[in-house]
Formats: sequence, C-alpha cells, structure tokens
Amino acid sequence: MNEVKDRTGFLREGLFAKYVVALVGLVVFVLAVNGAIEIWITYRGIKSSLNDGMSEKAEATAKRIQQSLSDLERQISWVTRASSNTTDLRRADYAQLLRQVPQVSQLSLLNAQGREQLRMTRQTVTLDSNADFSRDVRLTETIPRGTSFAPAYLRGERPFMSIALPHADGSITVAEIDLDFLSEFLIDAQVGKVAFAYVTDSRGDVLAASSNGPEVGRNLSTLPQVAAVSRPGGVAPASGKDAKGNAVLTTSSLVPKLGWHVFFEQETAQALTPIRDQLMRIALLIALGLVVAIIAGTIMARRMLVPITALQAGARRLGAGDFGHRIEVKTSDELEELANQFNGMAGQLAATYSGLEEKVKERTRDLAQSINELKVLEEVGRAVASSLDLNAVLPTVAARALEITHADAVLIYGYDAGNHQFSLAESIGIDKSAEGGHRAIDADNSPLGEAATTGEPIAIPDLGAAPEHPLRDVALEAGFNSVLVVPLVDQTGILGSLVVLRQNAGEFSDNLIGLMKTFAHQAVLAMRNARLFTEVDHKSRELLAANDIVREQADKLQEQTDQLRDWNRSLEERVETQLGEIERIRRLERFLAPQVAQLIASSDGHEGLLDSHRREVTVVFCDLRGFTAFTETTEPEEAMNVLREYHAALGELIFKYEGTLDRYAGDGVMILFNAPIQFDDHTARAVRMAVEMRDTIGGLTDKWRNRGHNLGFGIGIALGYATLGQIGFEQRLEYAAIGSVTNLASRLCDEAKANQIVVSRRVYGMVEPWVEGKPIDDLNLKGFNHPILAAEILSWREEVDNVVDAAAAAARMKKKS
Repeated sequence: MNEVKDRTGFLREGLFAKYVVALVGLVVFVLAVNGAIEIWITYRGIKSSLNDGMSEKAEATAKRIQQSLSDLERQISWVTRASSNTTDLRRADYAQLLRQVPQVSQLSLLNAQGREQLRMTRQTVTLDSNADFSRDVRLTETIPRGTSFAPAYLRGERPFMSIALPHADGSITVAEIDLDFLSEFLIDAQVGKVAFAYVTDSRGDVLAASSNGPEVGRNLSTLPQVAAVSRPGGVAPASGKDAKGNAVLTTSSLVPKLGWHVFFEQETAQALTPIRDQLMRIALLIALGLVVAIIAGTIMARRMLVPITALQAGARRLGAGDFGHRIEVKTSDELEELANQFNGMAGQLAATYSGLEEKVKERTRDLAQSINELKVLEEVGRAVASSLDLNAVLPTVAARALEITHADAVLIYGYDAGNHQFSLAESIGIDKSAEGGHRAIDADNSPLGEAATTGEPIAIPDLGAAPEHPLRDVALEAGFNSVLVVPLVDQTGILGSLVVLRQNAGEFSDNLIGLMKTFAHQAVLAMRNARLFTEVDHKSRELLAANDIVREQADKLQEQTDQLRDWNRSLEERVETQLGEIERIRRLERFLAPQVAQLIASSDGHEGLLDSHRREVTVVFCDLRGFTAFTETTEPEEAMNVLREYHAALGELIFKYEGTLDRYAGDGVMILFNAPIQFDDHTARAVRMAVEMRDTIGGLTDKWRNRGHNLGFGIGIALGYATLGQIGFEQRLEYAAIGSVTNLASRLCDEAKANQIVVSRRVYGMVEPWVEGKPIDDLNLKGFNHPILAAEILSWREEVDNVVDAAAAAARMKKKS
C-alpha cells in the first residue's frame, strides 16, 4: 500500500512531472522563439517593402505635380510677351490661353499701381474695374521676385490657387488655377486598392485625394505625420494616424516649388494581415508541439519509474542498516550503473562496519596518549613560565624536553648573531664542560643552521649515515645514533636550537616532532621573557646611575638659572626700550611710507632725508574710473567702504614690492620706486606691481558691480628724474617727489581705460624682455608740448619671475652690505 502511494506521489510531484514539464517547456520555448524571429523578420520585410513602394509613388507623384505646375507657368508666361502691349491684344491672348489650358479658370491684368484693368473668364469679360490689389500678396510678392505662387484657397468645395507673372511694362497677369486636376495624379490605378493618397499645402489643408482618402478641403495639421513635415527641418515619420484615428504606415514627398506634400498611406492593420496569418500558423504549430511533447514526456517518465522506484526502495533498506540487500535493475544505462554502485557501497559499508570497533579502540588509545602529552605540555609551560632567570629557565627546558621525548640526552644551544655560531648553553646526558667541537658549531653547513633558516625541525634517524659535522662525531663517540634538531625561533629572530639525542637508531614519529615544535614555541617564549627581564634589570641599574648624574646636573642648572634671572632683568629693560622704539616706528608708518618712517627713526637717516636731492625714479599713478559719478549717486558711507577695500588691496601690494606711497588723493594713489631706498630693478618692480594691482582690483570691480557700482581701474607709469625731499611746514612734513615725471604718470593714468596699464615708451623699453605689450598711438597730453610715445602692458611673463626675484634678492643683499 505504501509503495502504491509513493509511486502515485512520484508520478504527481517527482521526476514524472519534471520530465513532462521540461520537455513541454523546451518545445514551447523553441517554437515560440522561432515564431517570434519569423514574425519579426516578416514584419520588417513587409514594412520595408511597403515604405519603399509608397515612397517611390509619392516621389513620382510629387515630380509630376511639380512638372505640371512648371508647364502651367510656362503656358501662362506666353501672355506676358512684350508684343501684346494693348488691352485688345492682351484680351485676345487671354481668350486663347483659356481655350488651350483648361486648368486656368480666370485671368486678371493689374497695372503697376495694383489697379485691375482687365478680368476675363470663359463666360465673362470685365474692363477697367479699377479694383485695388496694391496690398494683395500676389502683387507684393511678384514685383521683387518675378513669378509668385499664392497660397491655395477653397471656393466652395474646389481648391484654387493664383499664379502671378510680371510684364515688361510693369503690369502683372494673375491667373487663377483650378486645382481639381491634381486628383488625376491620385487615381486608384496608381495609388492601389488598399492604400490611399492625398496632397496637402503648407497649412495642412487637403488639396486633392484618392477615392478612399480624406475629403478635399479638410485640415489635417493635427495629424502627427502632417505636423512633422510642416515644421522647419521636420523629418517625415514612418507611421502615423489617418483622419479617422487609425494607425497607418505613411510616406511623403515634397513639392519644392509650392511647399506642398504628397502623402501615400496604408492602414497598419491591412498591411500586417500576412503577420496575423503567420501567427495563426505558429499557434497551431505550438499546440501540436505541446501534444507531442506531453505524450513523449509521459512515455519517457513511465519507462524510468520502475528502476527509480527500485533504487528508492534499496536506498531505504541500506539506510536502515540492511547491508546484505542488493538492488536488481536491468536497464543497461546509468540507472543500472547507479544500482551497481549502491550494491558496491553496501559491501564496503559491511566491511567497514566489521572493523569499526577495532579502529575506535585504536583511536581511543591515540587520544589518551595525546591527552597525556597535552598535560605534560601544560606542566612544562607552567614550569618554564615560573622563572624569569635565564640560568634557571634553560635547565628546566632541558629537563622537560628529556621527559617528553623519553630520549637519552638533550642539548640547548644559544645563537650568537655576531659570530654566526651556536654555542652550548645547557645539556643533560652529556657533560657541558667537556671539551669538543660540539661546544661551538657554525651555522653554515650544519643541521642547526639549516633548521633555524627553515624554521622546521630536522630528524636524523641514523647518525652513522649522516654527513660529517662536529655534533655527529661527539654524539657517535658518546654512543648516540639518532638526533632531532628543533629550532628556537620567533618573529624577532633566532634564539638557539634544541637537540634531542637517542642511543637507538630509528625514525622520530610525526606526533613527537609536532609535539616538540609546540614545546619549542613555549620554550622560546620563556627564554625571550627571561632575556627581557635581564635587559630590564640591567636598564634599571643604568637608570639609577643616570638619576644620580641628573641630580648633580640639576643643581648646576639651578645655579645657572639664578644667573639667567639676573641677565633677564637687564634684557627686559633693553627690550622695553626697543619695543618703545618699534611702537614709535609703527605710529610713523601709519602716516608715512615704511621706508621714510624707518629713515626718520634711524639715527643717521634723518638728516639725509631733509636735504633735497635729484634721482631717477619710477612713478606709478592709479585711480578708479567713474569714481566721481559714483560718489555723486551713492551714500558717503558706501563710498568710504569702497575706498577702504580699494586702499587695503593697494597697500598690501605696495608693501610687497617695497614701493614708497607718496600720497592718497581720494581714489588716486601715487607710488614712488627708487626713493628713498634705491633698487636696481625699480622699473621692473613698478610694472610687475601694476600688473598684479590690475588683476587684484579687477576682482574687486566684479564684486562692486554685483553691489550695483560700475567702477573701473586704470594705471599710468612713467620713468624720469625728480627732485626728492622734504615739503610741508614745521608741524607737518612729508617726503615727496617733484618733477614732470609725476605729471606724466598722472596724465598717462588719465588716458588709461578700465583695466588698462599705459606706460611711457621709456618704461616699456626697460621691461620689454619681461612683459607682453604693444605700442599705442602717440598721446597729446595736457601740459606737454609734444606728443608722448606710450605703450600698453598686457601681462607679465611668468617664466622670467624667477630671474626678477633673484635680481631683487641680489639688490637687497647689496643694499644691506
């Protein structure tokens, strides 16, 4: 009963359902993907062929309409011949044109002033009506352009347009054209049974249509395809909507002369009829594939059911411990191979189970031995860590190693990094004081050095067959035949090596070697702690001795401190005096240039400053453009704020380049270079400062402009000789320069535009290698009888900054010396 239930569940939820679902899903997937690809290819082909066909028809129709209009223009131009210069002759020409060209419904003759002289149809003739057409677009467009085509319009339900052509005498013939002939280009034989076509003007009005197209006169400007081509530079879409709101495939072609568009369209539903048929075929094919896949999956799943059920039952019995059961499956495939593997596994499990108890006993004995070794290691760790004296630690390490390994002798070597040797430090089983080569062993070409290099123990089971080295000879003489070398190393370096000797030859077990590695780690920790303790003790004694020395030196320092206190009293008095002098100089610098203030404060500079003297100087004059108008329209407080920002920016640069501020005059500032302190590069300093001033004040003018102040900044620079010295009266004296060079700098500044630096030609010649500049026209300046040669400084070349800085530094050093 249970087997029947398991089989039913297997059919419903197991491999049966999975096989059927997988096979059905695979078939459906393949057929669906194939059908989708075929539909996509068919859709692209149908759409491409329809678009190409309709595009060709639209272009051909547009060309025919263009050609027809050109023929009409040519035929109408016949009546404008110069030989017809009277009303009667033109009336005869009009009558002949109306008979020969049925598309022309009416002809009108307008004189040069736009007055109608003659109007003629096939039924009526009107002379000298004098109707005013002076503002008619046909007249205004024809006069400058020659032939003009007026926009189409409807008269009732028929579309018309006008063509105007000029005569040699200035008159104009206006022909009204009945556009009903356009429908001849859109007959069903040309358009097709399922497609339709129509012609629209620039406003989207239908001028002509095929039999199943939109009615003539209807405005289609709201349709997406018509709106797209009506926009300047618009591109016609491949799909759109018809007048009824149905989706259509559309193509269009332009009639260039008139701006009309010819549309050929077909409903998308009709165009995609072959795709619907193909979808039906694919659906039938998928349904047939589903039936076949379900039948095939059911048959395959049922054929696999019996052997899989047998495998399930056999696996259940093996899981219950019945290792004697064998699974019988004869399918000659992987299921039979799997059953054989189950049977082989059952035999192996039976054999393994029979020897399991013996193995458990053996593992229990090994575990007990490991526990004992761990207890010994724990005891060794406590014993080793119980002392910090290296002389007491080494014997303990040797004794515990002998106890763990049950060996006959243990040697402990310390490592001397300077001599690259291992020296015997402790031994059990061999006399430590006995002479021999084992007391000091070189690290090179020895098991001790090799083990220390690799960090792994080296076991020699038979010393008689090992290569010769000092330890081997001593061990053999003492009756030892096997040795185990365990390195004592940690992250900081090599401490030494632990050597275990046995009288019996033979291999050392892996467990013993691993145990000794663990023991060596603990021994290294104990030895390192003991060494650290010894070093700390030694350092403590040294610190005690150093403390006595420091105490003696502290007494000496106290004596020196008392002496320094006396010196400080005298120094404070001197410093107070010097601070008063510095404060006096600072107060002078608030009113005078720093250089002048320092000369006044110095003991030997004051007398020289009072005397007038003549010297070549560079004068920089700068002011704000539009400042006078600014002060008239703004509040005094705001004007003062602008001046503070302006003067602060200029003052920082003046001090930077060591210029002498001669005076402030509102927004005007004059700076002297080479007086009173002389510089070899005073002209270069002045120009370089002016360039940086222009850049700095340029940022301020942008800030002021954001606050509504329209201010500019101009600079003038001149080079020449001036008389320097004291001016003023007894209560107020100033250091100033007098000469034409100051007037020239001021006049050049007046000529400078906003953010412009104007210099005399002599200044430009002095700094030409270092600047980007250009000469400007000669200037006629107020106060000068002859034109002044000038130039404009554009920028300072950055690559020469280092040269100029070096020259300035050399000048300062020379001045100090």
